[in-house]
Order: sequence, then structure tokens, then C-alpha cells
Amino acid sequence: MNALTLRDVTVDLKQRRILERIRLDVAPGSFTCLLGPSGCGKTTLLRAIAGFTPISDGDIRLGTRSIAALAPEKRETAMVFQSYALWPHMSVGENLAYPLKLRGVPSLERKRRVAAMLERLALGGFEARSVTQLSGGQRQRIALGRALIIDPPLLLLDEPLSNLDAAIRRSLRGELRRLQKSLGLTTVMVTHDQEEALQMADQIVLMREGQIVQVAPPATLYEAPADLDAARFLGVDNTVACTAQDPLMRAGAATLGFRTRDARIDETALDQGLRRQGQVIECVYTGDGYQVSVDVLGTTLFATAAAPLPPGRFVTLQVPEKALMPFDTHQRYLSTAHRQEHTA
Repeated sequence: MNALTLRDVTVDLKQRRILERIRLDVAPGSFTCLLGPSGCGKTTLLRAIAGFTPISDGDIRLGTRSIAALAPEKRETAMVFQSYALWPHMSVGENLAYPLKLRGVPSLERKRRVAAMLERLALGGFEARSVTQLSGGQRQRIALGRALIIDPPLLLLDEPLSNLDAAIRRSLRGELRRLQKSLGLTTVMVTHDQEEALQMADQIVLMREGQIVQVAPPATLYEAPADLDAARFLGVDNTVACTAQDPLMRAGAATLGFRTRDARIDETALDQGLRRQGQVIECVYTGDGYQVSVDVLGTTLFATAAAPLPPGRFVTLQVPEKALMPFDTHQRYLSTAHRQEHTA
């Protein structure tokens, strides 16, 4: 197993800076997700690691050696593309064997390794089948198997599940993670799906406008995002200006953020928490309850309710203190340490 290290990696394309001094450490055998909105630079970063996009400055190291100046085929990395890039004129077995053939592996050894990989992918006996006869999930497995069959020190995944429907995608997340763990492969995956990153990663690299905003384990990123924009990207869909009556005001909070699922329409006062009164704009059924849009002094906030509420009704929206995220005047998340400094 090899660690991946990026130091001040910068990419300029067509006189435009795409990546700005990226510094990142990926532990051996870990699963790292590059997460962010479209255009943030995550795919460019993955392609730079693979060698498909040249870097303008910085270094990329795999273990103790620099791979920044090497051609893609010399880096010994394996990449699974979003489109899978399978060859339709080849059978399943031929697709899997092709990387081995390029490396001069003898025919009998190729057949043995192809059969073993198909068993690992739960596709035993598929050697002679055309890839055009496979389902989307099966094609994804073959693309993954073709990458794994060369025993790469680093596996790179470019949104490998995005072309699948939701049910298959959820199933293959678990399969892919179990396979990665069993092989102990250092893996970096690009995704724009927050749920996917939270479920699969050991660490998440949140990117914005060609820079890294935050590197953290999933729970830390979800519960303590670096700033308000990161929080909004991670599903914090309500923000309010902090007032003197609000919790965390003394801790230095200027803005409080919270997720809709943590806000309730309830007249029973909380011992500690946020309270806002407003008028129902809309109430929609979500399957496990109702989502309510509330107009609070011209700002729309969202909450949940156990029963439907008619538009126009005046209600009280409440959020427990533990579900509130405090941000300072610069929209940076206030950590527990910073809160203690303010209240000391």
C-alpha cells in the first residue's frame, strides 16, 4: 500500500487557473472522496493525479517517489471513468484481459486472473459474454475489475456510479467499499453526491473554485462545515441572523444555520433552542411527514410537521440548540474552542 501526497499542485489550462496550490495527504489503504459542485476542479485534480492533465507547479508523490513528470501508463495507477470506457467489440473476458496483455502477461496467467476477478465481482462465467449484453451495474463492475486486475497501488474513480439508477447505485456503493477494504487499495473518488461521499469515504476533500475548503472525516464535515457556503452545500437550507435571545449569541455567533429535518412546527416551548414565529406559505407531504415553508419577516424558512398545516396559519418554528450551527461575521464556522473563547 502507498500513501498519496500532493504538494502545491497547480493547474493552468488555456491561461486560466483551474487548481490553486492543492496540498493533500491520502493515507495508505484509505478511501478519499473529492466532493464539490460542478466546475470546482475535482475532476481536474483526479486527472492530474492520473497524469491526463499536466500540472503547472507542485509535486505528486506515490509512496516515496514523485510521479508528477511520468506519463499516465508509467504511474501504475488505475482509473475508472464515468463512461466506463469498455470496448464494445470485445467480450467481457477480453476487456478484463487487455491491460494484462499490454503488460506482457502470458495467456494462461491472463485467463486465470480474469476468472478470479470475475468470481470476485460475482460475475463468474461471464467471460464470453458481450459487454453490450450487460446491465449498467454489471458494466460498472467490469470497468472496476479491469482497473483492479493489474493490482494498482492507487485506484482513481471518476463518478463511477453516476450513470446508474438510484437503487443500483445504493447497492453498488456498499459493494465497491467492501471490495476496496478487502484489497486494501488506496482509493480517490470524485463525486458531486454528498450522500455518496458521506457513506463511502474515510475522509472527504471539499473543493470550491479550484481550492480545498476542508479535509475531514464525513461526520466532522457534516456536523462542523468550514463555513456557511460549505454548510449550504451539505444541506443546511436555513439561516437566520442571530439575535440577543438566541442560543450561542454569547459565543460570538452572527448567523445560525440548521437543516429542515431538525426544525419543527411546535407550540411547546423548548428549554433551549431557536424560536421564530411566522406564517405558513406552503405545506407538502414528504412520505414520513410534512415539509412546511414559513414566512418569517420576509425570509422563508423550512421546517417539518407531523400533520398538514393550511397556508396563512401563524405558527412557531423551533430548533434545538444542538442542531444549530453557529457562524461568525465572516461566515466561518465557530468551533467549540472559539465559542469558549467568546464566553470566557
